[in-house]
Amino acid sequence: MIFSISWRNIWRNKVRSLVIITAVALGICAGVFSTAFMKGMMDQRIRQAISTEISHIQIHRQGYRQESSLQLYMNESPAVVEQIKKINHVKGASQRIIIQSMVSSAETSSGVKIAGIYPENEQNVTNLSTKIVEGKYFEGVPRNPVVIGKKLAEKLNVKLHSKIVITLQDMDKNITAGAFRIAGLFETPNSTYDKMSVFVRYNDLSRLLNLPEGASHEIAILVDDNEMVSSVQDEVKALVADYEVLNWKEISPEMGYITEVMDMYMYIFIIIILLALLFGIINTMLMVILERVKEIGMLLAVGMNKLRVFTMIVVETVQLSLVGGVAGMVVGSLISKYFETHAINLSRWAKGYSQLGYDTMVYCNLESEMIINITILVILTGIIAAIYPAYKALKYDPAEALRME
Repeated sequence: MIFSISWRNIWRNKVRSLVIITAVALGICAGVFSTAFMKGMMDQRIRQAISTEISHIQIHRQGYRQESSLQLYMNESPAVVEQIKKINHVKGASQRIIIQSMVSSAETSSGVKIAGIYPENEQNVTNLSTKIVEGKYFEGVPRNPVVIGKKLAEKLNVKLHSKIVITLQDMDKNITAGAFRIAGLFETPNSTYDKMSVFVRYNDLSRLLNLPEGASHEIAILVDDNEMVSSVQDEVKALVADYEVLNWKEISPEMGYITEVMDMYMYIFIIIILLALLFGIINTMLMVILERVKEIGMLLAVGMNKLRVFTMIVVETVQLSLVGGVAGMVVGSLISKYFETHAINLSRWAKGYSQLGYDTMVYCNLESEMIINITILVILTGIIAAIYPAYKALKYDPAEALRME
Protein backbone atom coordinates (compact mmCIF):
# COMPACT_ATOMS: atom_id res chain seq x y z
CA MET A 1 0.00 0.00 0.00
CA ILE A 2 2.79 2.43 0.91
CA PHE A 3 4.49 1.71 -2.42
CA SER A 4 1.35 2.53 -4.43
CA ILE A 5 0.67 5.70 -2.39
CA SER A 6 4.28 6.83 -2.82
CA TRP A 7 4.10 6.20 -6.57
CA ARG A 8 0.93 8.29 -6.90
CA ASN A 9 2.48 11.06 -4.81
CA ILE A 10 5.37 11.35 -7.28
CA TRP A 11 3.01 12.26 -10.12
CA ARG A 12 0.92 14.80 -8.20
CA ASN A 13 3.24 17.45 -9.61
CA LYS A 14 4.30 15.97 -12.94
CA VAL A 15 6.47 18.86 -14.10
CA ARG A 16 8.58 18.94 -10.95
CA SER A 17 8.95 15.16 -10.86
CA LEU A 18 9.90 15.02 -14.54
CA VAL A 19 12.52 17.73 -14.04
CA ILE A 20 14.26 15.83 -11.22
CA ILE A 21 13.90 12.49 -13.05
CA THR A 22 15.46 14.02 -16.15
CA ALA A 23 18.30 15.48 -14.10
CA VAL A 24 19.02 12.11 -12.49
CA ALA A 25 18.74 10.33 -15.85
CA LEU A 26 21.17 12.71 -17.56
CA GLY A 27 23.65 12.47 -14.69
CA ILE A 28 23.58 8.66 -14.58
CA CYS A 29 23.69 8.43 -18.39
CA ALA A 30 26.80 10.62 -18.46
CA GLY A 31 28.36 8.58 -15.66
CA VAL A 32 27.69 5.21 -17.34
CA PHE A 33 29.01 6.35 -20.70
CA SER A 34 32.08 8.04 -19.19
CA THR A 35 33.04 4.96 -17.18
CA ALA A 36 32.53 2.68 -20.22
CA PHE A 37 34.63 5.05 -22.34
CA MET A 38 37.48 5.23 -19.80
CA LYS A 39 37.37 1.48 -19.20
CA GLY A 40 37.55 0.83 -22.94
CA MET A 41 40.47 3.22 -23.36
CA MET A 42 42.44 1.68 -20.49
CA ASP A 43 41.75 -1.89 -21.65
CA GLN A 44 42.94 -1.01 -25.16
CA ARG A 45 46.14 0.47 -23.76
CA ILE A 46 46.83 -2.65 -21.70
CA ARG A 47 46.08 -4.98 -24.63
CA GLN A 48 48.34 -2.87 -26.83
CA ALA A 49 51.16 -3.00 -24.29
CA ILE A 50 50.87 -6.78 -23.90
CA SER A 51 50.47 -7.69 -27.57
CA THR A 52 53.06 -5.27 -28.97
CA GLU A 53 55.51 -4.18 -26.30
CA ILE A 54 55.95 -6.51 -23.31
CA SER A 55 53.93 -9.77 -23.72
CA HIS A 56 52.36 -11.56 -20.73
CA ILE A 57 55.51 -12.99 -19.12
CA GLN A 58 59.24 -12.30 -19.46
CA ILE A 59 62.27 -14.26 -18.26
CA HIS A 60 65.61 -12.61 -17.45
CA ARG A 61 68.76 -13.46 -15.61
CA GLN A 62 68.78 -12.11 -12.06
CA GLY A 63 69.88 -8.47 -12.03
CA TYR A 64 69.56 -7.89 -15.77
CA ARG A 65 66.61 -5.50 -15.54
CA GLN A 66 68.49 -3.33 -13.07
CA GLU A 67 71.84 -3.24 -14.91
CA SER A 68 70.95 -4.06 -18.55
CA SER A 69 74.45 -5.51 -18.84
CA LEU A 70 75.40 -7.37 -22.02
CA GLN A 71 77.17 -10.01 -19.90
CA LEU A 72 74.00 -10.91 -17.98
CA TYR A 73 72.69 -13.35 -20.59
CA MET A 74 70.92 -16.69 -20.25
CA ASN A 75 72.43 -19.88 -21.67
CA GLU A 76 70.70 -22.58 -23.76
CA SER A 77 67.72 -20.34 -24.47
CA PRO A 78 66.43 -22.37 -27.50
CA ALA A 79 65.99 -25.46 -25.31
CA VAL A 80 64.20 -23.42 -22.63
CA VAL A 81 61.90 -21.90 -25.27
CA GLU A 82 60.95 -25.33 -26.57
CA GLN A 83 60.14 -26.54 -23.05
CA ILE A 84 58.00 -23.47 -22.36
CA LYS A 85 56.01 -24.00 -25.56
CA LYS A 86 54.85 -27.35 -24.17
CA ILE A 87 53.18 -25.72 -21.15
CA ASN A 88 49.38 -25.54 -21.36
CA HIS A 89 47.92 -22.17 -22.42
CA VAL A 90 51.25 -20.91 -23.78
CA LYS A 91 50.55 -19.39 -27.18
CA GLY A 92 54.14 -18.59 -28.04
CA ALA A 93 57.64 -18.02 -26.67
CA SER A 94 60.56 -16.18 -28.21
CA GLN A 95 64.14 -15.51 -27.15
CA ARG A 96 65.66 -12.05 -27.64
CA ILE A 97 68.97 -10.26 -27.41
CA ILE A 98 68.32 -6.81 -25.92
CA ILE A 99 70.85 -3.96 -25.94
CA GLN A 100 70.77 -0.19 -25.58
CA SER A 101 72.76 1.35 -28.40
CA MET A 102 73.02 3.99 -31.14
CA VAL A 103 71.58 3.91 -34.63
CA SER A 104 72.82 6.38 -37.25
CA SER A 105 71.84 7.55 -40.69
CA ALA A 106 73.75 9.79 -43.09
CA GLU A 107 72.25 12.84 -41.36
CA THR A 108 71.76 12.10 -37.66
CA SER A 109 71.75 9.48 -34.92
CA SER A 110 69.56 8.38 -32.03
CA GLY A 111 69.75 6.25 -28.91
CA VAL A 112 67.48 3.19 -29.20
CA LYS A 113 66.71 -0.23 -27.77
CA ILE A 114 67.77 -2.94 -30.20
CA ALA A 115 66.14 -6.37 -30.08
CA GLY A 116 67.66 -9.34 -31.86
CA ILE A 117 64.79 -11.73 -32.58
CA TYR A 118 63.76 -14.82 -34.48
CA PRO A 119 60.97 -13.31 -36.67
CA GLU A 120 59.04 -16.58 -36.95
CA ASN A 121 58.94 -16.99 -33.15
CA GLU A 122 58.26 -13.32 -32.51
CA GLN A 123 55.08 -13.51 -34.60
CA ASN A 124 53.63 -15.86 -31.98
CA VAL A 125 54.48 -13.47 -29.13
CA THR A 126 53.85 -9.96 -30.46
CA ASN A 127 51.77 -8.45 -33.24
CA LEU A 128 54.67 -6.41 -34.62
CA SER A 129 54.35 -8.08 -38.02
CA THR A 130 50.79 -6.75 -38.34
CA LYS A 131 51.93 -3.17 -37.63
CA ILE A 132 54.10 -2.90 -40.76
CA VAL A 133 52.93 0.14 -42.77
CA GLU A 134 55.73 0.20 -45.37
CA GLY A 135 57.80 -2.66 -46.73
CA LYS A 136 57.67 -6.17 -45.31
CA TYR A 137 58.46 -7.96 -42.07
CA PHE A 138 62.16 -8.94 -42.54
CA GLU A 139 61.62 -9.60 -46.24
CA GLY A 140 62.93 -7.92 -49.36
CA VAL A 141 66.44 -7.31 -47.97
CA PRO A 142 68.84 -10.25 -48.47
CA ARG A 143 71.47 -9.23 -45.89
CA ASN A 144 71.16 -7.57 -42.46
CA PRO A 145 67.49 -6.52 -42.63
CA VAL A 146 66.14 -4.20 -39.93
CA VAL A 147 62.62 -3.16 -38.95
CA ILE A 148 62.20 0.25 -37.30
CA GLY A 149 59.34 2.53 -36.27
CA LYS A 150 58.03 5.07 -38.74
CA LYS A 151 58.61 7.84 -36.18
CA LEU A 152 62.27 6.81 -35.86
CA ALA A 153 62.60 6.78 -39.66
CA GLU A 154 61.29 10.35 -39.75
CA LYS A 155 63.74 11.35 -37.04
CA LEU A 156 66.67 9.78 -38.91
CA ASN A 157 65.34 11.08 -42.24
CA VAL A 158 65.48 7.64 -43.85
CA LYS A 159 63.02 5.58 -45.85
CA LEU A 160 62.47 2.00 -46.99
CA HIS A 161 65.69 0.24 -48.08
CA SER A 162 67.83 3.05 -46.68
CA LYS A 163 71.05 2.06 -44.93
CA ILE A 164 71.49 2.69 -41.22
CA VAL A 165 74.45 1.89 -38.99
CA ILE A 166 74.15 0.32 -35.55
CA THR A 167 77.08 1.08 -33.24
CA LEU A 168 77.59 -1.07 -30.17
CA GLN A 169 80.04 -2.56 -27.68
CA ASP A 170 80.68 -6.30 -28.04
CA MET A 171 81.42 -8.91 -25.37
CA ASP A 172 85.12 -7.98 -25.41
CA LYS A 173 84.20 -4.32 -24.81
CA ASN A 174 85.30 -3.35 -28.31
CA ILE A 175 83.30 -0.70 -30.18
CA THR A 176 81.96 -2.19 -33.38
CA ALA A 177 79.35 -1.27 -35.97
CA GLY A 178 77.15 -2.98 -38.50
CA ALA A 179 75.35 -1.69 -41.59
CA PHE A 180 71.69 -2.68 -41.95
CA ARG A 181 69.02 -1.95 -44.55
CA ILE A 182 65.45 -1.09 -43.66
CA ALA A 183 63.12 -3.92 -44.66
CA GLY A 184 59.99 -2.52 -43.03
CA LEU A 185 58.57 0.37 -41.08
CA PHE A 186 56.04 -0.24 -38.31
CA GLU A 187 53.61 2.11 -36.62
CA THR A 188 51.83 1.57 -33.30
CA PRO A 189 49.63 3.87 -31.20
CA ASN A 190 52.65 4.48 -28.95
CA SER A 191 54.89 7.03 -30.70
CA THR A 192 57.51 6.81 -27.94
CA TYR A 193 57.86 3.07 -28.52
CA ASP A 194 58.12 3.65 -32.28
CA LYS A 195 60.97 6.15 -31.78
CA MET A 196 62.95 3.90 -29.43
CA SER A 197 62.59 0.38 -30.87
CA VAL A 198 64.71 -1.35 -33.52
CA PHE A 199 64.39 -5.01 -34.50
CA VAL A 200 67.04 -7.10 -36.25
CA ARG A 201 67.55 -10.81 -36.77
CA TYR A 202 68.94 -12.70 -33.79
CA ASN A 203 71.91 -14.17 -35.70
CA ASP A 204 72.95 -10.81 -37.17
CA LEU A 205 73.07 -9.13 -33.76
CA SER A 206 74.63 -12.14 -32.05
CA ARG A 207 77.44 -12.14 -34.61
CA LEU A 208 78.19 -8.45 -34.00
CA LEU A 209 78.20 -8.91 -30.23
CA ASN A 210 80.22 -12.16 -30.24
CA LEU A 211 77.65 -13.75 -27.93
CA PRO A 212 77.87 -17.50 -27.22
CA GLU A 213 75.52 -19.68 -29.23
CA GLY A 214 72.03 -19.88 -27.70
CA ALA A 215 72.55 -16.88 -25.42
CA SER A 216 69.74 -14.38 -24.87
CA HIS A 217 68.81 -11.60 -22.48
CA GLU A 218 65.08 -12.10 -22.54
CA ILE A 219 62.48 -14.76 -23.25
CA ALA A 220 58.99 -13.40 -23.93
CA ILE A 221 55.89 -15.55 -23.43
CA LEU A 222 52.34 -14.95 -24.65
CA VAL A 223 49.42 -16.76 -22.99
CA ASP A 224 46.15 -17.58 -24.74
CA ASP A 225 43.99 -16.59 -21.74
CA ASN A 226 44.60 -13.61 -19.45
CA GLU A 227 43.13 -15.53 -16.53
CA MET A 228 45.86 -18.17 -16.87
CA VAL A 229 48.86 -15.85 -16.66
CA SER A 230 49.52 -16.55 -12.97
CA SER A 231 49.36 -20.34 -13.33
CA VAL A 232 51.62 -20.30 -16.40
CA GLN A 233 54.03 -18.02 -14.55
CA ASP A 234 54.22 -20.52 -11.68
CA GLU A 235 54.99 -23.39 -14.10
CA VAL A 236 57.68 -21.35 -15.82
CA LYS A 237 59.23 -20.49 -12.44
CA ALA A 238 59.44 -24.18 -11.63
CA LEU A 239 61.09 -24.80 -15.00
CA VAL A 240 63.72 -22.03 -14.75
CA ALA A 241 64.16 -21.61 -11.01
CA ASP A 242 67.46 -19.70 -11.31
CA TYR A 243 66.01 -16.94 -13.50
CA GLU A 244 63.68 -14.02 -12.82
CA VAL A 245 60.16 -14.70 -14.15
CA LEU A 246 57.82 -11.70 -14.16
CA ASN A 247 54.29 -11.13 -15.43
CA TRP A 248 53.22 -8.00 -17.31
CA LYS A 249 52.09 -6.19 -14.16
CA GLU A 250 55.50 -6.69 -12.57
CA ILE A 251 57.35 -5.76 -15.76
CA SER A 252 55.33 -2.60 -16.28
CA PRO A 253 53.97 -1.50 -12.88
CA GLU A 254 52.20 1.49 -14.42
CA MET A 255 50.02 -0.86 -16.46
CA GLY A 256 49.10 -2.81 -13.34
CA TYR A 257 48.47 0.48 -11.56
CA ILE A 258 45.99 1.46 -14.29
CA THR A 259 43.91 -1.66 -13.77
CA GLU A 260 43.80 -1.26 -10.00
CA VAL A 261 43.22 2.49 -9.81
CA MET A 262 40.92 3.05 -12.79
CA ASP A 263 37.97 1.26 -11.17
CA MET A 264 38.40 3.45 -8.10
CA TYR A 265 38.50 6.60 -10.25
CA MET A 266 35.34 5.56 -12.07
CA TYR A 267 33.44 5.01 -8.82
CA ILE A 268 34.67 8.36 -7.50
CA PHE A 269 33.36 9.99 -10.68
CA ILE A 270 29.95 8.33 -10.27
CA ILE A 271 29.79 9.29 -6.58
CA ILE A 272 30.53 12.93 -7.45
CA ILE A 273 27.63 12.90 -9.93
CA LEU A 274 25.32 11.31 -7.36
CA LEU A 275 26.35 13.82 -4.70
CA ALA A 276 25.41 16.66 -7.04
CA LEU A 277 22.06 14.97 -7.71
CA LEU A 278 21.60 14.30 -4.01
CA PHE A 279 21.14 17.97 -3.18
CA GLY A 280 18.67 18.38 -6.04
CA ILE A 281 16.58 15.48 -4.75
CA ILE A 282 16.69 16.79 -1.17
CA ASN A 283 15.55 20.21 -2.36
CA THR A 284 12.68 18.67 -4.33
CA MET A 285 11.55 16.52 -1.42
CA LEU A 286 11.66 19.47 0.99
CA MET A 287 9.36 21.36 -1.37
CA VAL A 288 7.06 18.33 -1.44
CA ILE A 289 6.96 18.19 2.38
CA LEU A 290 6.22 21.91 2.69
CA GLU A 291 3.33 21.59 0.24
CA ARG A 292 1.88 18.61 2.10
CA VAL A 293 2.19 19.77 5.72
CA LYS A 294 -1.60 19.70 6.24
CA GLU A 295 -1.90 16.29 4.60
CA ILE A 296 0.88 14.82 6.76
CA GLY A 297 -0.76 16.32 9.85
CA MET A 298 -4.05 14.66 8.91
CA LEU A 299 -2.36 11.27 8.44
CA LEU A 300 -0.74 11.56 11.86
CA ALA A 301 -4.04 12.74 13.40
CA VAL A 302 -6.00 9.73 12.14
CA GLY A 303 -3.49 7.31 13.67
CA MET A 304 -0.85 6.68 11.05
CA ASN A 305 2.33 6.12 13.02
CA LYS A 306 5.47 8.12 12.35
CA LEU A 307 7.42 5.09 11.06
CA ARG A 308 4.91 4.58 8.23
CA VAL A 309 5.03 8.27 7.33
CA PHE A 310 8.81 8.12 7.35
CA THR A 311 8.76 4.95 5.20
CA MET A 312 6.31 6.53 2.73
CA ILE A 313 8.59 9.54 2.14
CA VAL A 314 11.70 7.34 1.85
CA VAL A 315 9.99 5.02 -0.64
CA GLU A 316 8.75 8.01 -2.63
CA THR A 317 12.28 9.43 -2.83
CA VAL A 318 13.83 6.08 -3.77
CA GLN A 319 11.21 5.56 -6.47
CA LEU A 320 11.89 9.03 -7.84
CA SER A 321 15.64 8.31 -7.90
CA LEU A 322 15.23 4.85 -9.37
CA VAL A 323 13.01 6.00 -12.23
CA GLY A 324 15.61 8.56 -13.24
CA GLY A 325 18.50 6.20 -12.48
CA VAL A 326 17.12 3.29 -14.49
CA ALA A 327 16.27 5.58 -17.40
CA GLY A 328 19.79 6.99 -17.31
CA MET A 329 21.39 3.55 -17.11
CA VAL A 330 19.31 2.23 -20.01
CA VAL A 331 20.18 5.17 -22.24
CA GLY A 332 23.82 5.21 -21.10
CA SER A 333 24.12 1.45 -21.65
CA LEU A 334 22.62 1.67 -25.15
CA ILE A 335 25.03 4.45 -26.09
CA SER A 336 27.97 2.55 -24.60
CA LYS A 337 26.96 -0.68 -26.37
CA TYR A 338 26.78 1.18 -29.67
CA PHE A 339 30.31 2.47 -29.20
CA GLU A 340 31.56 -1.00 -28.28
CA THR A 341 31.39 -1.78 -32.01
CA HIS A 342 31.69 1.75 -33.43
CA ALA A 343 34.94 3.50 -32.52
CA ILE A 344 35.05 7.00 -31.08
CA ASN A 345 37.50 8.93 -33.24
CA LEU A 346 39.95 11.03 -31.23
CA SER A 347 42.34 11.65 -34.13
CA ARG A 348 42.08 15.42 -33.57
CA TRP A 349 44.22 14.86 -30.47
CA ALA A 350 46.30 12.06 -32.01
CA LYS A 351 49.69 13.61 -31.21
CA GLY A 352 49.02 13.88 -27.49
CA TYR A 353 47.41 10.46 -27.19
CA SER A 354 50.15 8.70 -29.18
CA GLN A 355 52.84 10.11 -26.89
CA LEU A 356 51.04 8.44 -23.98
CA GLY A 357 50.56 5.21 -25.92
CA TYR A 358 46.77 5.44 -26.31
CA ASP A 359 44.89 4.55 -29.46
CA THR A 360 42.92 7.37 -31.10
CA MET A 361 40.11 4.98 -32.07
CA VAL A 362 38.49 4.10 -28.76
CA TYR A 363 35.86 1.40 -28.16
CA CYS A 364 33.77 1.51 -25.00
CA ASN A 365 33.71 -1.40 -22.58
CA LEU A 366 30.60 -1.65 -20.40
CA GLU A 367 30.71 -4.20 -17.57
CA SER A 368 27.56 -5.65 -16.00
CA GLU A 369 29.20 -5.37 -12.56
CA MET A 370 29.39 -1.61 -13.02
CA ILE A 371 25.64 -1.41 -13.83
CA ILE A 372 24.75 -3.40 -10.70
CA ASN A 373 26.95 -1.21 -8.52
CA ILE A 374 25.52 2.00 -9.96
CA THR A 375 21.99 0.73 -9.28
CA ILE A 376 22.92 0.11 -5.64
CA LEU A 377 24.46 3.58 -5.39
CA VAL A 378 21.32 5.18 -6.84
CA ILE A 379 19.14 3.41 -4.25
CA LEU A 380 21.49 4.52 -1.46
CA THR A 381 21.37 8.07 -2.81
CA GLY A 382 17.56 7.99 -2.70
CA ILE A 383 17.56 6.74 0.89
CA ILE A 384 20.10 9.34 2.04
CA ALA A 385 18.23 12.11 0.21
CA ALA A 386 14.99 11.11 1.98
CA ILE A 387 16.30 11.13 5.54
CA TYR A 388 16.27 14.89 6.19
CA PRO A 389 12.91 15.64 4.44
CA ALA A 390 11.30 12.68 6.23
CA TYR A 391 12.74 13.79 9.57
CA LYS A 392 11.39 17.29 8.87
CA ALA A 393 7.90 15.86 8.24
CA LEU A 394 7.91 13.96 11.51
CA LYS A 395 8.70 17.10 13.49
CA TYR A 396 5.30 18.60 12.71
CA ASP A 397 2.68 18.56 15.44
CA PRO A 398 -0.59 17.12 13.96
CA ALA A 399 -2.79 19.85 15.49
CA GLU A 400 -0.59 22.67 14.22
CA ALA A 401 -0.14 21.03 10.83
CA LEU A 402 -3.93 20.80 10.33
CA ARG A 403 -4.30 24.57 10.94
CA MET A 404 -1.68 25.46 8.29
CA GLU A 405 -2.90 26.68 4.93
